[in-house]
Amino acid sequence: MIVSHITLKNWRNFQSVGVDLGNRVFLVGPNASGKSNFLDVFRFLRDVAKPGGGLQKAISDRGGIPKIRCLAARRESDVEIEVSLAETATKDVLWRYAIGIKREVRGYRNPYLTYEKVWAGDELILNRPNHEDDNDRLRLTQTHLEQISLNQPFRDISKFFDSVQYLHLIPQLIRYPGAFPGPGIPGDPYGQNFLVRVAKTSARTRGSRLKKIEEALRVVVPQLTHLTDIKDESGIPHLEATYEHWRPKGAKQREDQFSDGTLRLIGLLWALLEGDSLLLLEEPELSLNSWIVSKLPALMHRLQRQKRSRPNRQMMLSTHSADLLSDKGIGGEEVLILSPGAEGTDVNVASSIREIRGLLDGGLSIADAVLPRTARQMHIGDF
Repeated sequence: MIVSHITLKNWRNFQSVGVDLGNRVFLVGPNASGKSNFLDVFRFLRDVAKPGGGLQKAISDRGGIPKIRCLAARRESDVEIEVSLAETATKDVLWRYAIGIKREVRGYRNPYLTYEKVWAGDELILNRPNHEDDNDRLRLTQTHLEQISLNQPFRDISKFFDSVQYLHLIPQLIRYPGAFPGPGIPGDPYGQNFLVRVAKTSARTRGSRLKKIEEALRVVVPQLTHLTDIKDESGIPHLEATYEHWRPKGAKQREDQFSDGTLRLIGLLWALLEGDSLLLLEEPELSLNSWIVSKLPALMHRLQRQKRSRPNRQMMLSTHSADLLSDKGIGGEEVLILSPGAEGTDVNVASSIREIRGLLDGGLSIADAVLPRTARQMHIGDF
């Protein structure tokens, strides 16, 4: 499934947003416009649905209701999220899930649900508060989504949210995971345990993925001829690359000698091959040279098409890169433009804006048609 539509009210930067989503979504906008916060709504739903999570923890981890409620919110202070799920962007909606959240005005000031609704197709199958909630208001501090005993009629929604993946790999965490003691972040979004995750993958699957990553790296990393995983004398997993060298067998390097760009690219390619669920990426162009960045959309598309289980996996990524957005294969319907203002950030599909649609029809790339618009939003001329 994919998220085919999302509606937000009073969520972080967004006072009111309603937008259709496809298999690929590129988020474009100036700094502080809310690109990360837009992606975070899907992480929030994952944190509500996952085992050991739940509504209270998901909100607490983000600093409470005041931290997630839009600063531009007026009289309607509820935070509201509604998502539609479909097999593809062109298929009928299978599920809709909607929640409204606010905080108690006195007492413990806990977050609670003002409503929770689920539709199977067009049929409303859950509508809270219900009679049981009226008799015990404490029930509204938990969603039915997070409770196995209650979500059976719509467990497909819970499984979908729980499987959402997020990646913003930090190379230093891969090189020196032991230098950052303490409990890791759930889901390991920054890659501290990335090598452990690779090592725990079954040998056949691990070998297949590393082979595909190796083939991609050969194109962009000079002299690289082989990539594999190994364990040292202590049983600690490593990645090892072989480079062409004056020695007959070449020269070998481990991950602590890889460049930031090589590590980020390996992490990105692994994430693309690892699952079938919604994948969230923040600025995948970081640390990569412009030529590699320009090839990323095509490379990501090719890797996804090679997957038998789900060739049309949904991906959402934020970017500032003109090189990435210069790919002529990116359509205006795949790009969301975030425009901050006094009433919060507006979100519009690029192809819905007449000026941009005309530029795209004239043969310009998304980079040429959209990025100058976001630059004007930043008031570049004032510097």
